[in-house]
Amino acid sequence: MTHPSPAPPATGPARRQPSVAWSVLALLMVMPVAGVSMFRAIPVEWPLIVVQLLSFTPWMVLPAAFAVALAVVGRRLWVIFTTTALLAVQLLWLFPLDAGKPEALPAGTVSVPVEVMSLNSEYGEADAASIVRLVRENGIQLLAIQEHTQGLEDRLQSEGLDQLLPNRLSEPSEDASGGAVYSVFPLEAMGLLPDTPFRMDVTRVLVTDAGAGTTATLNLTNVHALPPVDERIGQWRSDLDKVARQASRPGRHLLMGDYNATYDHSEFRAMLDTALGRQGTLAGQQGGTLVDVGTASGGRLSPTWPMEGLPLPGIVIDHMVTSPGISSSDYSVHQVPGSDHAAIMARLIIPAD
Repeated sequence: MTHPSPAPPATGPARRQPSVAWSVLALLMVMPVAGVSMFRAIPVEWPLIVVQLLSFTPWMVLPAAFAVALAVVGRRLWVIFTTTALLAVQLLWLFPLDAGKPEALPAGTVSVPVEVMSLNSEYGEADAASIVRLVRENGIQLLAIQEHTQGLEDRLQSEGLDQLLPNRLSEPSEDASGGAVYSVFPLEAMGLLPDTPFRMDVTRVLVTDAGAGTTATLNLTNVHALPPVDERIGQWRSDLDKVARQASRPGRHLLMGDYNATYDHSEFRAMLDTALGRQGTLAGQQGGTLVDVGTASGGRLSPTWPMEGLPLPGIVIDHMVTSPGISSSDYSVHQVPGSDHAAIMARLIIPAD
């Protein structure tokens, strides 16, 4: 009797099974991202350690992306969905859809351009020659300095800053509370924000476009909030509230300097959102939220601190904040030797008076 020979085994590729190890690694990688995301999503007054941790939220996009790659290798759908969702959240916060944007001005609105720059000089140790070079090469017309000292003022004068920016209002100090404003435009001191450990001067600037013969009045606040460390976190919140109160006053505002806060702090976002709503629509205000120029320009991964010392992931704690009727362009960040902060600069377009 003839028996049929058995069929040969299939020679096609073996179907791979999902890998537990890769999925576990993906979940371990994404766990800190999930923790930071929870703190970021809930706008409450978190304790000090959480406030400091939130500063580094933008960098959570890196472990989130790596976790997605690990999840794809592991081939478990629920892990892929979980890590992808967390990555999407990080990208949404990195390029926020709810960030303040300048309001479109009516056609034919006359405006005045001005080039502005801000720098925390770290106890006046910033290199004066580098500051003057940045001013000269970028055509800066309005400069705000925090932690200004008499020594820095003297070095800036020796380097020729007074020839470029002849108008100055200066209150130097050796204890980090000093400040100065340099300008090509006339300056008028308007007082200080009250009850802040670091002085925050308010200056009225008469911005002029000589070629067009147009002028605009700008209220500049030289911001230097206390850092959120130790028991001073309450004062930090108070400082940001004082800035919001100033921005709620009539007129067009530029509030630039060292906020010691990032866009990921709910206190900073609340300042942007609530400043113009404190007293309703005020004369000279166009409504809406204040504009963080750096965030509106996509500069959330262009750190301004620390520029020296420990190799920490950089964060953005120096900001230019404007009234919504002021538009901006050419935002950039520049390292200055001698300071742990970077200089920030931009071109602002201010509606004429």
